[in-house]
Amino acid sequence: MTINGWLQIFVFLALVFAVTKPMGVFMARVFARERTFLDVVLRPIERLLYRVTAVDETHEMRWTEYATAMLLFSGVSMLVLYLIERVQGMLPFNPQHFAAVMPEHLAFNTAASFTTNTNWQSYSGETTMSYFTQMAGLAYHNFTSAAVGIALAIAFIRGIARRQMQTIGNFWVDMTRAALWVLLPFCIVGALALVSLGVVQNLKPYDTVKLVEPQQVQRVGADGKGVVDASGKPVMDTVTTQTIAEGPVASQEIIKEWGTNGGGFFNANSAHPFENPTPLTNLIELFSIFAVSAGLTYTLGRMTGSPAHGWAVWAAMAILFLVGVTTAYWAESQGNPLYPATVAQHVTNSQPGGNMEGKETRFGIANSALFATVTTDASCGAINGWHDSFTPLGGLVPLVNIMLSEVIFGGVGAGMYGMLIYVVLAVFIAGLMVGRTPEYLGKKIEAYDVKMAMLVSLVFPLVILSLTGLSVVKGFGTAGISNAGPHGLTQILYAFTSAAGNNGSAFGGLTANTVWYDTAIGITMLVGRFLMIIPMLAIAGNLAQKKYVPPSLGTFPVTTPLFSMLLISVILILGALTFFPALSLGPILEHLLLHVGKTF
Repeated sequence: MTINGWLQIFVFLALVFAVTKPMGVFMARVFARERTFLDVVLRPIERLLYRVTAVDETHEMRWTEYATAMLLFSGVSMLVLYLIERVQGMLPFNPQHFAAVMPEHLAFNTAASFTTNTNWQSYSGETTMSYFTQMAGLAYHNFTSAAVGIALAIAFIRGIARRQMQTIGNFWVDMTRAALWVLLPFCIVGALALVSLGVVQNLKPYDTVKLVEPQQVQRVGADGKGVVDASGKPVMDTVTTQTIAEGPVASQEIIKEWGTNGGGFFNANSAHPFENPTPLTNLIELFSIFAVSAGLTYTLGRMTGSPAHGWAVWAAMAILFLVGVTTAYWAESQGNPLYPATVAQHVTNSQPGGNMEGKETRFGIANSALFATVTTDASCGAINGWHDSFTPLGGLVPLVNIMLSEVIFGGVGAGMYGMLIYVVLAVFIAGLMVGRTPEYLGKKIEAYDVKMAMLVSLVFPLVILSLTGLSVVKGFGTAGISNAGPHGLTQILYAFTSAAGNNGSAFGGLTANTVWYDTAIGITMLVGRFLMIIPMLAIAGNLAQKKYVPPSLGTFPVTTPLFSMLLISVILILGALTFFPALSLGPILEHLLLHVGKTF
């Protein structure tokens, strides 16, 4: 751990703090239909879209209608993406002549992944997806799934802010405004900035170049496995050329971060030099992951008339972020105890030291730990280092971040409405402490609200732990892991946690392109997105109908440091009660065994 590393981490957090208020004010104005500097360009486009799609922008929806519209839009979008994948061989912008995405379960998994803002990838992008599929299929969903998340967060905030109303807004209007005002303009500017810094953007066929020195590589069979001869020795081929993949990368790179999607154009994701070539592009991408989510905390405060409450929520998120990044940075800086040289370098500070396995030297340990923390605090899933190669405690951090429902700033929209579920529970617990009906910003939190909040909290671990348990006792599950013992368990646990949390990052050692994992993970992503959204909208609809209750001496304030600490405690306690047994058998056990020289 170095001063330079800490400086970079705190500069990043300072940038996030600086953007919170202006971004929050801007979004509050957008969704209140107030005039913004972008209206002169975007308002005519918005009106045209409503005219073409026959949307009445003045119509307000109850929560049930809002949920139905969201589910219908998402279902149709998923079907369209699946069809694009299955016929991509007949579509334009396919200079590499890629055939249809095969097998069917991979196409299903990918369609579910991008529809739910998860962007889990059981395929290698540069060898599977045409430019048309990347742009019209995947990048389109990067915009729409992120816009849906923002719309849902705004609907929840309206439910808190409104008094004795039956409606929480119009899904079509909220989603359109999120896409046009919040996502598209910033992504245009961001894409141009990335191109100017070296991120690739073109529609050219891949280049083939001659290697300086021929390379010996193992032949790969049709099943994707290395070929061996009768004696078991690898069959080697001499390679004299290399294919360099390229394409419309920058335009997809910026929305994958700004919209907290995470799906990489290349298999190496943001570790690839064409996606993330320099420390400066790395900072831009990191900042983009948190910008909208941080701004939504101020939007919450502004729309509910309590800016101090928004900052209290922001503070809780920031504290949890600092705890996570500190743990990850410390763990990766310690080095591997089985390789004493890395530990000695760290202790003497004579050399950088630490665990550099799976990391890019242009980013180093500090920025790799920071990226892993940020991308799993949010439901982003982009990576600039391989989480599977982190130390056990370093890998524990991104896993725990997702298990805490990714509410530490979180995905665009999803982090905010996930955090508001915890806020409801925290206020309810505070009410129990003082022996009176809990109140939240003038609304009484009653049995129905708590039941719906607990339903959200229970669906998440239920799908993760049940499918992980099934996978570790069945051959179709254990066949995909690359390590036995606790690390293999962590690979499976991380996969289902990432899917349920709509994150999309992975412990790279798991072979997930199988019938079992493609299907099970695809279903998990759908459950993690939609079965958690419906009770959340039910809470929003119920809160909107309630009368305003003036604060009294017994009202628990939600604008103080005490509230922030209570909120943090509720998040950590619920997470620990739910997932600690599984974690103790995975990364925690692996850490203890590693220090006594036991590996698998």
